[in-house]
Amino acid sequence: MELTRRNAIAMGAGALLIAGLPIRVSAAAEDAIAAFTGGAEVGAGDISLTAPEIAENGNTVPIEVSSDTAVEIMVLATGNPTPGVATFKFGKLAGSRAASTRIRLAGTQDVVAVAKLEDGSFVQASSTVKVTIGGCGG
Repeated sequence: MELTRRNAIAMGAGALLIAGLPIRVSAAAEDAIAAFTGGAEVGAGDISLTAPEIAENGNTVPIEVSSDTAVEIMVLATGNPTPGVATFKFGKLAGSRAASTRIRLAGTQDVVAVAKLEDGSFVQASSTVKVTIGGCGG
């Protein structure tokens, strides 16, 4: 293949497109958090997220979320094509405000849990999960 000006422009545009993909994926997660919180400030505090450091298979990654005062907890996988994984709602009569499930991850990425507390504030916890075998589309 001869490197012409046209080929160089095409390769550069392709590199920019590939470089921009992870930014858009995390932007989708940020948009989901903003929609969940209504644009409110998200802090750290009364939320616990338990996820494995290394997952041998991205198809079934076990996670647990809990909070003593949460009304609602949203879980996101920031690197998935659709970052929203689950939203758990807890009523006043809930015995415990905890949930566990298995999620599918497209690859190594952050799993984020955002909780809406009884007082209307929001807290967040995250964990990086390294996937050794692909999950979504991998």
